[in-house]
Amino acid sequence: MIKAGIIGSTGYAGGELVRILTGHKDAEIKWYGSRSYIGKNYADVYRNMFQIVDASCMDDNMEELASQVDVIFTATPQGLCASLVSEDILSKTKVIDLSADFRLKDVHVYEAWYKIEHKAPQYIEEAVYGLCEINREAVRKARLVANPGCYTTCSILTAYPLAKEGLIDMSTLIIDAKSGTSGAGRGAKVDNLFCEVNENIKAYGVATHRHTPEIEEQLGLAAGEDVVLNFTPHLVPMNRGILATEYAALKKDVTWDEVKAVYDRCYGNEKFIRVLDENVCPETKWVEGSNYVDIGFKIDQRTGRIILMGAIDNLVKGAAGQAVQNMNLMFGLDESEGLDLVPMFP
Repeated sequence: MIKAGIIGSTGYAGGELVRILTGHKDAEIKWYGSRSYIGKNYADVYRNMFQIVDASCMDDNMEELASQVDVIFTATPQGLCASLVSEDILSKTKVIDLSADFRLKDVHVYEAWYKIEHKAPQYIEEAVYGLCEINREAVRKARLVANPGCYTTCSILTAYPLAKEGLIDMSTLIIDAKSGTSGAGRGAKVDNLFCEVNENIKAYGVATHRHTPEIEEQLGLAAGEDVVLNFTPHLVPMNRGILATEYAALKKDVTWDEVKAVYDRCYGNEKFIRVLDENVCPETKWVEGSNYVDIGFKIDQRTGRIILMGAIDNLVKGAAGQAVQNMNLMFGLDESEGLDLVPMFP
């Protein structure tokens, strides 16, 4: 039985980790870390865990935690994991970080976009970018995994096969993405109040969103070239879900079947990626509560462009589900253990 500890267990991603790990046959949670609720019953914070979780919230003492568990999940704001991780901790336990601290390989890029000093740059090169479908073998051997962001997971997986195949002109790629409000976290913010969000949709982080360099880096690795793109996120009045719509110029004339064959070569054996039938567009409601990524595409012969579409649940495949998928790989388990979550509807 894998002993797991969660730092940040009372945030939305942390709460989703608890939900998923509670149903995992090979894992048990030993530490419910939450700086805001130390000593409070976890089930009093999340009442859906009443008579399911009988434990109190603890602090974020990673050194003490490392001596008690096999894996630590850090579902915390940027900067915390990097400030806590050490060689002593990594010699005792594995770490899966859900923040951006180890996602970017250039520390200067991280510091420029996140506006904070990186406290543990010595681990950046070692950290494995935990997009399982792309870095599966490296994840298996890792002791420190950088769990990808929610927008990035959807955006990268949607375009990755075409970038790798060289079918699209990467300099033309534009990504328009929309997310439910849980992506902004559980903290109290005026912009996330019901009256601010309801009956509204808005762009934010225009040309400045911090997931941009992460998308550029990973798609650049796939394409074998430097990638600079436009990424514009939007906030929509729903709890969960991300829909990414991506536009790029095709390098040659292709048919739908030819593009589908490219996706099949890349994702044909991937349980959690579903490439949809022709003329079927992804919708967030058909992945809600699950670890699936639904991908569709449409060739626009008139403009010579291809329109790519991807949908995920931002809290599952975009955060906690992907983290558990990484954990399964790191401990030699069936990759889908604990993640056979049928999408919820309605």
